[in-house]
Amino acid sequence: MFNMFCSLFRGMKGRWPIGKTMALAAFLSAFCSVGAQPYTSKLLQHEQQIDDIIKSMTLEEKIAMLHGKNMFSSAGIPRLGIADVEYADGPFGIREEMEPHSWNSLHLSTDSATFFPTGSALAATWSTEWAYAYGRAMSHEARLRGKDMILGPAINIQRIPTGGRTYEYLSEDPLLSGQLAVAYTRGAQEQGTAVCLKHYALNNQENYRGFVDVRVSDRAMHEIYLRPFEMAVREADAWGVMAAYNKVNGRWCSENELLLNTILRRQWGFPGMVISDWGGVHSTVDAVVAGLNVEMPGDRYLGKALLDSVRAGSVSENVINQRVREILRVCLTVEPVAKEVANSQPVGNPEEMGVALEVARRSVVLLKNDPLANSKHEERLLPIDLQHVRSIAVVGENAVTPMAQGGVGAGVKTRCEITPLEGLRQLLGNRVKITYARDNEAVKAAKRVDLVIFFAGNNRKVETEGSDRTTIALPSGQDHLARSLAKANKRLITVIVSGAPVDVSTLKEVSPALLASWFNGSMGGLALAEVLTGKVSPSGKLPMSWPNRLEDVPAYATHSYPQQQPTNTQEDIFVGLVNKKSNERTQQLVANYAEESLVGYRWYDCKGIGVAYPFGHGLSYARFEYSDLRLTPTAEGLDVQFVLKNLSPTDAEEVAQVYVSRPLSHIDRPAKELKAFQRIALKAGQQKTVTIAVRRKDLCHWDEAAQTWMLEPGSLSVYVGGSSDNLPLHQDCNI
Repeated sequence: MFNMFCSLFRGMKGRWPIGKTMALAAFLSAFCSVGAQPYTSKLLQHEQQIDDIIKSMTLEEKIAMLHGKNMFSSAGIPRLGIADVEYADGPFGIREEMEPHSWNSLHLSTDSATFFPTGSALAATWSTEWAYAYGRAMSHEARLRGKDMILGPAINIQRIPTGGRTYEYLSEDPLLSGQLAVAYTRGAQEQGTAVCLKHYALNNQENYRGFVDVRVSDRAMHEIYLRPFEMAVREADAWGVMAAYNKVNGRWCSENELLLNTILRRQWGFPGMVISDWGGVHSTVDAVVAGLNVEMPGDRYLGKALLDSVRAGSVSENVINQRVREILRVCLTVEPVAKEVANSQPVGNPEEMGVALEVARRSVVLLKNDPLANSKHEERLLPIDLQHVRSIAVVGENAVTPMAQGGVGAGVKTRCEITPLEGLRQLLGNRVKITYARDNEAVKAAKRVDLVIFFAGNNRKVETEGSDRTTIALPSGQDHLARSLAKANKRLITVIVSGAPVDVSTLKEVSPALLASWFNGSMGGLALAEVLTGKVSPSGKLPMSWPNRLEDVPAYATHSYPQQQPTNTQEDIFVGLVNKKSNERTQQLVANYAEESLVGYRWYDCKGIGVAYPFGHGLSYARFEYSDLRLTPTAEGLDVQFVLKNLSPTDAEEVAQVYVSRPLSHIDRPAKELKAFQRIALKAGQQKTVTIAVRRKDLCHWDEAAQTWMLEPGSLSVYVGGSSDNLPLHQDCNI
């Protein structure tokens, strides 16, 4: 039946009346969602109560709810028992308490929190189970701190490796980002705290984010950049969304009718509240009519100016009532925490620290572990052989630098952060002599030890909100130091501490073993020590491609990034950019997403461009064998079954990845796309028969003419393996 409708639609959609075309589009869209649970938001259970509340409110009370009360709260209705909305700046830990109208700390002794691994580290786990636990733990701490809404998860696509907030975001792939966002959202909201998905939408750079106008095709927008948001809204019932700073196709995100009303509210059925990024509002009438609920943190546009607009007839009070209704839905769903209870108990407790540790363990990516040159038995440096290694030189500032805070934007005042050096000392105790050395002293120390561990990479000042890096080169002469260390001692392990890709060309050349350990949270140093010593086998996989050169990155290759700054603009990352005298927008920069849907590995595959390390890459101390692939079409999509065996004497976890190719497709498609994945634990020598479901909705493409998701029937090729470039199993089938 579906194939018949597809053929009919292709042949007649240009001649059908619009009513019939849209009806058929609705049918096809529903067909792509076969097997999905009906989307019924928990927010919709208080409608009659909300009717009564709105009827009893004054216009002034309604307007008061539509803007910030102070830096991280917006007003409730005290006389009606509706508490203020308290926001938790995140997304990788509950930020310390701030002064009411500034970015200055209150310097309390009770507002600490767990520093969870940042977004790219969480994504490197490829684990929906641990993303759920992460969201749940964040939510529990938010409740202890008296917060109603977490400003996270941050789920923008990692379009450029140099992005200042790449470390906060999850992945270059929409399916991986979306699945993790769904799990995080469910975990957080089941524990009682609303999420606020950010930054909606296409906030893929920090440079000029306050006035850049993103131009993107409708298909690329839906398939790549909006898909994680759609999944979190429709599959996890996300209760909040944050409008981004930038423009999309000519309109600010905070007043973008297409994004906020047409797509978010009507197409996806989102009933919750949209808040602005801090200082990201540019209008009064346009913003509130387009669907913005709360201006943060002040009242420049949605305060007295909005009140005057309603009284003048420029905005209907019905619009105001709808915006208030959407806020009240969240207020009545999230139980408020009494002021006297908030911040009265310690935060950053063993349970949450345990979640941070488990995520960190699974996030560490073993990039390289080559046999040593001239070794008789293919000796490798990892895991560290503690029977023969008696002395270790630890080198590099990142061995001792805390990463919970730094740079611009959210940080965490954590009760505990174990650095890599501390983690090694805790785990190894007196069994190994560990020497920490800086700069030239480091080269001297390297000559006298059995093993050198060099901690390279970036820190939170290098990767920071508000500005993008200009290069992926390692800062502060680290390449030179790496060469010097290798000359002094060939037994060199390099650990890259960063939230985003760096240039590893020198490190690959001089270091037999190479790991990525991210900005990995309060327990990151201990997790890394466990991986280095073999207590835990590494199982992280790269959530983004690591390019050889910036020139290879699609945004750079198509010259759509970086943009040249106009001479008559200035950037302020927290205050809206407007001409205060005329209220006219400043001159715009245009970011033309010329690569369309070919983001990350999609681009490198299609263009035949090599990378330093591919999407999904990650080695293990174990060796896995994939075999016996079987494909079974189902009503919900496709079951992919195979046998996975651990061929080593080491317990380990593997992330199996399923990619789909459509070489005979009638529309332009990437060479292959990730369509499913699963983390699998195997004991030494164990084998499992694994079944991974590929969902029908994830095989659909966005049809621009019909403005809906459609499933193209025909043949597809399925590939299964442990990385986007290591897919030993392949089989074709029809859908």
